Amino acid sequence: MKTHARLLVAAACLAASAAYADDFHGFDPAKFDGNMLSAEALQAMAADASKVTPPKNGSKYSIGFANLQRDIAFGVLVEKGIQANADAAGVELVVADNRLDGPTALANAKSFAERKVDYVIEFQTDANFGQTVMDVFKQDGTKVTAIDIPMPGASFFGVNNPKSGFMGGSYLATAAAKQFGADTVKSGYLVIGALPQSGVIPRMRTEGQRAGFLALTKDFPADHIIEIDTKNTLQESYTQMNNVLGRIPPGAPILIIAINDQATMGMLQAVRAAGRVDQAIAVGNGADEAEALATDPKLVAATGSFPGSYGNYLIPIALSALAGKAVPEATFVTHQMVTKANICKFYKEFACAGEADGYTFPEAEFASYLSGLKKENWLKGYEAILPKQ
Repeated sequence: MKTHARLLVAAACLAASAAYADDFHGFDPAKFDGNMLSAEALQAMAADASKVTPPKNGSKYSIGFANLQRDIAFGVLVEKGIQANADAAGVELVVADNRLDGPTALANAKSFAERKVDYVIEFQTDANFGQTVMDVFKQDGTKVTAIDIPMPGASFFGVNNPKSGFMGGSYLATAAAKQFGADTVKSGYLVIGALPQSGVIPRMRTEGQRAGFLALTKDFPADHIIEIDTKNTLQESYTQMNNVLGRIPPGAPILIIAINDQATMGMLQAVRAAGRVDQAIAVGNGADEAEALATDPKLVAATGSFPGSYGNYLIPIALSALAGKAVPEATFVTHQMVTKANICKFYKEFACAGEADGYTFPEAEFASYLSGLKKENWLKGYEAILPKQ
């Protein structure tokens, strides 16, 4: 994203930084637990909002949701949660598919504008199109919330990228040391599945993964860290992982972590196809590929983002904004590690297996990392959406 766009993000965040005065029919994003509000509360929010910002069609609200990609697990869960909340609130949800593509996201934005939707929830991956997409909505003053990838002038909702990354990386370090032994881990190779096309925010996650791993794996060789471009797809992750396997000596531990579960699975599939899965261990991000997490012995954990609960935040945020309430510049998901030992707590269709691993998030190491991160030049213009702690 260009420099002026970064500055616009920061300016928009700072402008929206007014404290939430009080809860709105039970919704205070600073204290919200992520559980879906009652239909009565959601409908009351919509009714109150209509008095402040009347629906453009004269009858009921129409909210546009441009999904990242409708046929991937994460996108399916996000859409299902948003639809459930929209239905409960009595508002129409107009859904579009951005197909992981900037030009498609722009075309969808223009379609929303033509349909005169009252609010937009954007989930699009190409940071270079953020300003262009927002320019469409600025023409008629339509407010926007951006999921996971910030857009200038939009409120932000999504992953606490530095923390979720650090959590996953530190978990991988702990699990790898148990599987291979601490000394043997240092002869291994850490392969990080990144997403450079989406700019600074996903980089916060993958840099957090790197930092979390290194915080608990002292003296790990820098030249044993390989970063690949996953393009946010399982297939590309498979291809790129396959391309780098030749750089990893036979018998060396292969330590896998990535931007999301789909990328992690693609990378793990490549290792399995190469006949080297016995040397591998992987940690995902998202915990949306629950079946793989429950059944694949090499996918030992994932940092849970709980995409099925996104709608529990996003529809109340939209209705709050339409009601003239001050919406926080950034609202973050609360993350937990999901493992085979606790998966039944999050996905009732899967049984828990094994004993708790005793992992504890390294708070002191993360605080030190976050303090240094705030001084990084590559984060200039994004300081306002860094977590406070």
